[in-house]
Amino acid sequence: MLTLVFLLVVAGLPAGSSTAGGSGPGTLRVLQMNLCNSGRAGCYTGGSVRRAAEVLAAEQPDVVTLNEICRDDVDTLERALAATRPGGRIVGAFQPAGDRPSRAATRCDNDQQYGIGLLARLDARDARSGVYRGTYPAQDLADPEERVWLCLHAAALHACTTHLANTDGAVALAQCAQLLGAVVPAIRRGAGYDPTVLGGDLNLRAGGAPDVRSCVPSGYRRVDDGARQQIMATTDVAICCRRSVDMGGTTDHPALVATLMLGRPPG
Repeated sequence: MLTLVFLLVVAGLPAGSSTAGGSGPGTLRVLQMNLCNSGRAGCYTGGSVRRAAEVLAAEQPDVVTLNEICRDDVDTLERALAATRPGGRIVGAFQPAGDRPSRAATRCDNDQQYGIGLLARLDARDARSGVYRGTYPAQDLADPEERVWLCLHAAALHACTTHLANTDGAVALAQCAQLLGAVVPAIRRGAGYDPTVLGGDLNLRAGGAPDVRSCVPSGYRRVDDGARQQIMATTDVAICCRRSVDMGGTTDHPALVATLMLGRPPG
């Protein structure tokens, strides 16, 4: 049985949000970044959070999904996002990855918790929603890091992020299927239907073995960075365009930005 853990009450997305690169009611800019900021991986440079703040200033997203970050990175980037545009407020959420040997959270080299995060630009007039988190039942037992998911339900949108297993494609595929086939439907049953967007480093490629498309529900929209980072959305969300953004060598992944247009819920 899927258990959803309620973390905090947050405000709702504005019904007429608009972004750079898109205009009109229901248009959102979504930005996915893997910052490789644990301090332990070979891709660590110490400069990815600074570069991420520059990308936020340039792209002015409404929703930001973050992978391979330390706990305080959410607060730093929340302030950076708030500075990009006046109006509304920014909410951030963080979920640490598990550490199987210690049965606690995985840690960055600076001893902060290590994991994934979400940021969203919200309308402070609405406070009807929540943030949910969980750990996947399927894990690669050869990897001490236990992979997790994180979702924010704002009044007009469900937004989720995850960083799937990178050592076993079959496990990553099972985690993807769990998130899209069980977690997201359970959240929508409990919180009510709204369009859904997922951004993350899924460690699965289109055309790969296994193929990321085999875990994507029928009709979902999907774009990628040409590799393992994905932005997906339910059928009532149109993805008009996507673009990779150079991170200046501060991490081993480009940023991925997509402009989305929200439609009416089915039925």
